[in-house]
Amino acid sequence: MRRDIVTSTIAALVFTVLLGLVYPLVITGVSQVAFPGNANGQQIHVNGKLVGSKIIGQSFADPKVKNGKVLEEKGVVVTEPDERYFQTRPSVTEGGAYNAAASTFSNLGPNSRATEEAIAEHIKGYIELEGPYNPGLDAAHVPVDAANSSGSNLDPEISQANARIQAHRVAAVRHLSLAVVGALVSKYTDARGIGFSGEPGVNVLELNLALDRLTGGAR
Repeated sequence: MRRDIVTSTIAALVFTVLLGLVYPLVITGVSQVAFPGNANGQQIHVNGKLVGSKIIGQSFADPKVKNGKVLEEKGVVVTEPDERYFQTRPSVTEGGAYNAAASTFSNLGPNSRATEEAIAEHIKGYIELEGPYNPGLDAAHVPVDAANSSGSNLDPEISQANARIQAHRVAAVRHLSLAVVGALVSKYTDARGIGFSGEPGVNVLELNLALDRLTGGAR
C-alpha cells in the first residue's frame, strides 16, 4: 500500500512538471522562434501602437451623438459606420459589436424570427450606406456576408463581392479613383486556404490601414 502511494505520488509530480511546465514552455519557445506572428495573435502595430489583429474583426464606426450626448440602447453605445472605411461583416456579440471577449454564435436557426429580423436589418443598413454610391443596389444584390454574421461574430474578412460594392463609397468619400481602391482590395485579398479551401477573403483592417497611409488618415 505504502509503495503504491509513493509511486503514484511521484508519477503525479513528474507528469505535472513534465506536462504542466516543461511541455508548455518548450512549445511556447518553439512557436516564438518559428512562428512569432501567429503565436502572438498576428498583432498589427502602427507607429508602435497596437491597432488590432489580422485575424480578429473590429468596428469601423463612430458613436451616434444627439444633443451633445452619445446615444445608448440597453447600455450599449449606438454607432454608425465611418464612410471612409470598408466595413466588416455584421457582428452581434454580447456587450456590443466586435466584442472579442464574447466571441460566439447566436445558435438561432435559419427559420428563427429573430434571425430573419436581424438579417433584414443588416440588409436595410447596407443598402442605406452603399445605395447612394451604387445606384440600383437592392436586397437581391447584397452579398451574403453583408447580411449575416459569421460563426465567431469576429470575422476579419469580407467577400470580394462585398468589397467591390463598398469600393465605390470609399473611393468617392476619399476622393480616390475606383481603380486605385480596387487595386488595394486585390492586394489585401487572401487566397483560398491551402489553395482550395473556402473562398478568397479581403482583410478589412489591413485594407483600411493601407487607405489611411495613402490619404494621410489616421486610425
